[in-house]
Order: sequence, then structure tokens, then C-alpha cells
Amino acid sequence: MTQQTNRQLQLAFDFIQSTSENLFLTGKAGTGKTTFLHHLKERLPKRMIVVAPTGVAAINAGGVTIHSFFQLPFGPILPAGNGAIQQNSHPAHRFSRTKINIIRSIDLLVIDEISMVRADLLDGIDEVLRRFRKSFKPFGGVQLLMIGDMHQLAPVIKDNEWELLKPYYPTCFFFSSIALRKTTYLPIELKEIFRQQDYKFIELLNDIRNGNPSNETLAKLNARYIPDSSEKDAIILTTHNYQSNSINTARLAEIKEREYHYLAEIKGDFPDYAFPSDQKLVLKKGARVMFIKNDSSGNREFYNGKIGTVVDLSEDGISVFCDGDDSAIDVPLEKWDNIRYDMDEETKEIKENVMGSFIHYPLKLAWAITIHKSQGLTFDKVVIDAGQAFAFGQVYVALSRCRSLEGVFLRSPLNRSCIKSDTEIITFSDTVTANEPTPEHLEKARQTFRKQLIEELFNFSFAGRLLNRISRIVNENRGSFSKELPALTENISQACKNEITEVSEKFLKQVENLSLQYGTTDNEFINERIIKAVAYFSEKTEQVLINGIRNLPLDTDNKAIRKSVHEEITQLYNELLTKKACLESCAEGFDIRKYMRTKAKS
Repeated sequence: MTQQTNRQLQLAFDFIQSTSENLFLTGKAGTGKTTFLHHLKERLPKRMIVVAPTGVAAINAGGVTIHSFFQLPFGPILPAGNGAIQQNSHPAHRFSRTKINIIRSIDLLVIDEISMVRADLLDGIDEVLRRFRKSFKPFGGVQLLMIGDMHQLAPVIKDNEWELLKPYYPTCFFFSSIALRKTTYLPIELKEIFRQQDYKFIELLNDIRNGNPSNETLAKLNARYIPDSSEKDAIILTTHNYQSNSINTARLAEIKEREYHYLAEIKGDFPDYAFPSDQKLVLKKGARVMFIKNDSSGNREFYNGKIGTVVDLSEDGISVFCDGDDSAIDVPLEKWDNIRYDMDEETKEIKENVMGSFIHYPLKLAWAITIHKSQGLTFDKVVIDAGQAFAFGQVYVALSRCRSLEGVFLRSPLNRSCIKSDTEIITFSDTVTANEPTPEHLEKARQTFRKQLIEELFNFSFAGRLLNRISRIVNENRGSFSKELPALTENISQACKNEITEVSEKFLKQVENLSLQYGTTDNEFINERIIKAVAYFSEKTEQVLINGIRNLPLDTDNKAIRKSVHEEITQLYNELLTKKACLESCAEGFDIRKYMRTKAKS
């Protein structure tokens, strides 16, 4: 990994960790976008969830599908005139209390394979986030990290669906989302390609990626047109499933060896659409296979996309020899998990709970696979039959799977008509290149984020709002409670206003003025003021609010009223405990990382 790429990845990580800026992380095939996502999950203090547009993409990203998490329909999601979602296009599915709590608590939403996400689907996400977070901000104020390459596979949309959507959207792509156009996002493009080291081939791929290849590029590519190629060890990339299935079935039938059948073990809830491979694997000795998962043992004997030949097999095991290896691999069973996000009731952390598992040999027949399923994989030799390329970016995806031009064998010549590229994508890509952020932009965004978090830390408006709701319930049902309760709740509300809310508002104005004076909130004098404020508000939160509501006489014989007031009291109590923990985390000064970790665990 080059120093330049390290800088880009570090810049992306710093923006996600230390700011609230939305980010679009892009880059050509093989630049390390997926690796960045997996590292992010391990290192980030923010509460985050990962979603993807398809079941397989979600499993590979270690997340869940967009439709399942946000409970969105598969058809068009029509916006109303004001940008809200029309009711008839978003059926009212009941969200569980756990999911609502997760939605309200997340800091970061990661959307992988964003190139395949339609604009209306992104607006559906926005509507759910705003509704449950009770916020008018785009996406409910949640930070977005969108990962993908717009020159690869496009959203799937039928003609009749587009007829419904085109009055509202200039294109079907994610960047045409109404919500996204109401906010800002920064693009960071990873430029170093690890898949290819042949720079002439990289230049050729860039020409194809841009959709208007030169005559020289086409000539170089078509020099690889070898119609009857039966290149040993090459994998055939096709445009349609039926083509790859037909090739694999025919090649397997040609082998005069015993056939073995291996069935996946399905545990718990693992839907068919998310299966990473066929449930039944049919193999013979001599079959060409591809590994479809990285070696989870840590031995690194195989990786997703590694190709080999079955050299031995029985009812109990499979051995595969891969070119360049010293010995055959005894293929282990691997496990894919279908996860669900839950909230840990004790720690309040977002947890990934395994709902089901798919256990199978991580292999599939690999004389041929579709271009679509090859996305993200790397091969030494590929035979490409892209004469029927039907989607924007398919030829680029197919060619960029290979390490070198010498490893490419074309079954059909390429012409301009099969190298499709959308003019909207070209325009968008030019905008991305022209608007990449700088370290100076990062520092400014970091200061803004720090200021936002300080304001959040000393914002007690939630307490006044919940106390007003409690007072209203008590006053409307005076006959159901003790006579002294209305006065007690009013006393707490007044003390909250006089000793906490109004004081915090004055303090934040002081911080604002000092930040203008010093040009930053990360200043020794301001930090000293914060330390003193933390001590004051921690004590007042405990004495005035926590102890105050803990001692309220809330007994009543009316079950409905008792339930209503207890729900409000419980919510207030829990939010006060979170606030106190966050304040105490800043007892020695405000630290973004420490504050975010405390908030995530409270």
C-alpha cells in the first residue's frame, strides 16, 4: 500500500471518526474499499450499522440488507411534493422497540455497494430515520458513509418502475436522492489499485471505465479476441446466469468420475436470497472450483476468488490444488452468519446477534461465473463473453477482474455499443474529482464537530420536555395521584429550568464567544471552563433531577395512567443516567473519542 493511498484512507477514517461530515468513499475496482470497511468496524468508537442493497452484499459486508433493516418495500418508493414519502408507497410495518432504539441511537450509517442503491430507496431510508429520530434534518442527523464505485454495477430498475419515478428524479442513481441533495457529502477517491500492477493496463481500464474508449484502446483489447480460446485455468465471465450455469453443467458432465453431492447446513434464520452459494454443491475429481470466502482460520490458505482443481474428494472431505501452491488444500467447512442488530439492555451498545448460519464448503464450480458475481474478485486469467453486455459498467467490471491484459481472452470482439457508460455517471465522477477534501477541510470539520458535541453534552432541553409531559399527565389526572404530586413535579420542573437549563444556555453562549475569540474550542482556557461546568452539571443532574424523580410518589390504582407516567419517568431517568455518564467522561477535559465511547455504551 503506497503512502498516497495511506493518506487517502487515513483522511477518510479521520473524517468518519472526528467529524459529522457525510462521506462518499469511492475508487476503481481493487483499491481497498471493502478492506477499509472491515477495519472501520474494528476501530471506530461511534455507534454504527452496516447495510447493503442485496443479501449477499450484506453478508459479505458483515451487515444487513437495506430493505430488512428499514422495512422498506421492494417496489418504487414515491416522494410526495414536499420530499416526504407518500404513504401508499411505504406500507406501515410495525418497527420493534429494539429497532427503534437502535435507529435513535446510531451515529453512523454505512451503506455498502452504493452504486446499486436507487435514489428512491435512499429517500426511504431518510424518511425512516427522520420519523423515528424525530428530526427534520436529512437522514435524521445521522452521519452517512456511502461506499462504492459508480462505474461498476448500476441499480436494477424496470421500465415501468422508472415511469413512476422519473417525474421526481433526474436519474435513478443514489446521488439524485431528494434527501441527499438537501445535505452535503464529501467524496474521497482511492486511487491506488492493488489488483493490477501493469500501468498500461490500468490506463486502458480507465479509458473503458469512462465509457468513451479511444480507437487505440479498442484495438489493444480486440487483439485479445481469441474466439475458440480454451485457455487452461482461465475462468469464463458471462453476462447472464443461464450462460455460466450451462457452461459449468456441461463441463462437469464431461468428466468421467464419480459425482459427489454436498448439502449446506442451515441453522436458524438464513433466508434463501442471502445464500452465498447453492445449497447443494455437486463436484467430481478434476472439477474447476473457486473459493468464495477468505480462510477464517488465519492460515491464509485460500481467499475469495482463488481458483483451483479438485484433486481428491470423498463423502467426508474435499482437496483442491491451486496453481502456484506447493500442496493441495484440505477444504474446511466455513460459516456465514445472518446477523440482526440488537440493543444490549445492560450496556446499551448495539450488538450484532447471529440469527442464523449457512455452513458449507466455500466452493463453487468455476469454469464460468457471471460478471455480476465476479465483482470484488481477482483472477489471473479470464475469458470474457461480453458481446451481450446489458448494463452500464459490465465490460469494465469484467476486464478489471484480471491482473493483466495478457490474462484477458475475448470470446467476442468489443465495440463501442457494448461499452456502455452513463453520461450522468461521467458528470458525477468529474464532480467527485473536483471536490475532494483537504487536510485543512478536515481540521475545520473537526472543530465544527467538537463544537457540536460540546453543545450536545450541555444540552438539557430533553429534561424540560419530558418533565412537561410528566406534569401534563399528572395534572390531567389529579384525582388518580396523591395530592402533593402536582406540586412536586412542578418544583422539579422549575428547579430544572432555573438551575440547569438556563445555566447551560448561558454557558454555551460563553463557549461560543470564547471559540470565536480563540478560533477553536480546543483551548486550555475553554477546557478549564468545561471541567468546571462538568462538575456543576453532574452534581445538579444527580441532586435536582435523578434524586428528585426517584422520590416522586407515583402510586395510582389506574393501570393505564400508571403505565403512561412510568414510561415517561423511565425514559427521563435513563436519559439522565446517560447524560451523567457522558458528563463524568469529560471530568478531565473534553475528549471526542472518550465522549463518543461513553455515549455508545450508556
